[in-house]
Amino acid sequence: MIGYRLIGRRGADPSGHNVLFMTTAQETALKYGLLGFIVVWGIVLVPQVITHLAKYGRIDRRKLVVTATVILYACLGLAVVFLPLPTGGSSGLSQTVQLVPFQWIDDVKREAVTSGIPGGLSTLAFQQMAMNVLLFVPLGIFANTLWRKGATKTLLIGFGVSFAIEVTQVTANFGTAPFVYRIFDVDDLLNNTAGAVLGWVVAALASALRSTANTGAGHTVNSRNAVPAASATVPVPVSRPHRVPQAVPFDARHDAARLAGLRTQPLPRRP
Repeated sequence: MIGYRLIGRRGADPSGHNVLFMTTAQETALKYGLLGFIVVWGIVLVPQVITHLAKYGRIDRRKLVVTATVILYACLGLAVVFLPLPTGGSSGLSQTVQLVPFQWIDDVKREAVTSGIPGGLSTLAFQQMAMNVLLFVPLGIFANTLWRKGATKTLLIGFGVSFAIEVTQVTANFGTAPFVYRIFDVDDLLNNTAGAVLGWVVAALASALRSTANTGAGHTVNSRNAVPAASATVPVPVSRPHRVPQAVPFDARHDAARLAGLRTQPLPRRP
């Protein structure tokens, strides 16, 4: 991905001139990347502000910041990957394809022994591997937070973008460059993809921690605003006792005599 690391570690001057070339290349890439960001964002900013005013009646600063961040990442990423372009006095690479996975580990060991660097973390090969990982971390964060993609789709996005860049490099920018000046490296594919997944994981963890913090804060507010149990009891109105009418006492002898009189009373005769 960052091809000048391979120019430095394959056929570079062991005195450290490769490090000077790497620094110069990074500075050139960053300068042009920032310049490209200013131009592109200036072109996008005005229509975006007009759209916000027409749609919302105000400027959504959050969306402006998100747009600026994505454009900045894209401009810097492309500049670091493709710049500086080779000049007429430059020579081509002796190796344009590297298909051995984890070759960077052997490169770190060899450079540490050759340069006498203890540990290998300060070697050029290790730094460039780390840069290839970090280069795609923002892409994974965007995939999680902006595009709402899962881990698998983020992995595929990272691999696809990295593969497209590697193909562009190995074809000398599709024939627009005088020769192939960046190597096609399978380690770049692996490191870039790992960086995208790492960015997705970081965004997912940050989202989970934020949700946990918001949930805890919500419970605290609810407990403070809670009404005490005694005062929260709703009083139930007490109704007056319902008066049941008293039954007429039953006199068995009186009722028996009355019934007997009715039975013994003669029926009226017909005229």
